[in-house]
Amino acid sequence: MSSECKDKLSPNQGNEHERFVYKNLGKSGLKVSNICLGGFTFGESQFALPGQSDEKLSHEIMDIFVEHGGNFFDTANVYGNGNSEKIIGTWLSKRDREQFVIATKCRFSKTVLEPKFPNCWGLSRKHIFQAVENSLSNLQSHYIDLYQMHCWDSTVPIEETLMAFNDLVRSGKILYFGVSNMKGWMLQKIVDTCKYMGLSPVLSLQQQYNLLCRESELEAFEVCEKENIGVLPWGALKSGLLTGKFKTGMAPAQNTRIRYLQDAKPFGEIGDTWEAYDKNEKYWKLMEELDLIAKAHDKTVTQVTLRWLLQKDIVTSVIIGAKRIDQLKENIGAAYGWELSSEEMGRLDAVSQYDTIKYPYRFIDMLNSK
Repeated sequence: MSSECKDKLSPNQGNEHERFVYKNLGKSGLKVSNICLGGFTFGESQFALPGQSDEKLSHEIMDIFVEHGGNFFDTANVYGNGNSEKIIGTWLSKRDREQFVIATKCRFSKTVLEPKFPNCWGLSRKHIFQAVENSLSNLQSHYIDLYQMHCWDSTVPIEETLMAFNDLVRSGKILYFGVSNMKGWMLQKIVDTCKYMGLSPVLSLQQQYNLLCRESELEAFEVCEKENIGVLPWGALKSGLLTGKFKTGMAPAQNTRIRYLQDAKPFGEIGDTWEAYDKNEKYWKLMEELDLIAKAHDKTVTQVTLRWLLQKDIVTSVIIGAKRIDQLKENIGAAYGWELSSEEMGRLDAVSQYDTIKYPYRFIDMLNSK
């Protein structure tokens, strides 16, 4: 592809007032857009959720994201049973690779819920090395910018896992490494082990974080703050629950993600259910507050929800997903050109505050506030 053609797709194009902000990821010099385009909705598979996008639509979504200054993409070896990585790889092969930051993950097998062979999943050295080669092939790239542990693996010594990631950094197959879905003690264990063994440091924590899921603030995010680890929230809209499209007493349509999670239970009993939120008075108070703030800014509830995350100091980049062009453009509208006031941030903090936090958190905070 000619340099002229590549320039048209550069993340640096466009009006400077209509572009994403760039932040350093953790303690590195790697700069990423404050919105990250997630590839969870790219490609069909046995375990795909409703509304997956085919390759053509996925590429259109990626193009529009880049036109607005986006340079950060996230996927995983299991998304779309590997098809998400392949779709990104096909798109990437026609662009200037150096302009983009590609993140992917390993731990699970491609069949996700039914691993048939014990060494085809997990965070052993053997599987990590197998997984990275598969991802490099899918992505049509000779390196991965950010390689992430998809979740803790209690069956493998953490030293083995971290040494494998460190060797991949030294080999140049990955440039940085991050983690995802961690308890506070797990993240601190990883940080301390890397320091003790002189290994490449963890740069990021990809964690579910939104106005309905804030428990990570208690411990994991405190580790991130103290250790300068960038937070990459996933599930920002909580399967559509934070978009304002649902009404009390009205069951979600069959093709919605929240309905699928409730009926199909692809992740067992840990998935969200509409009934639980429909009967939750606190949820409706939050939605009312979001609606009031959205109207005050002439924005949508979705945009206010994302803006709340973007203005959290601990957050480096918010991962969004889009199965339609209009969804993508709505999400992008949260990223620049306006802000929530400190008073509005406080209102959202208050109405979404978890109400089950007791000992030792409040006790320790009380003693340290004097």
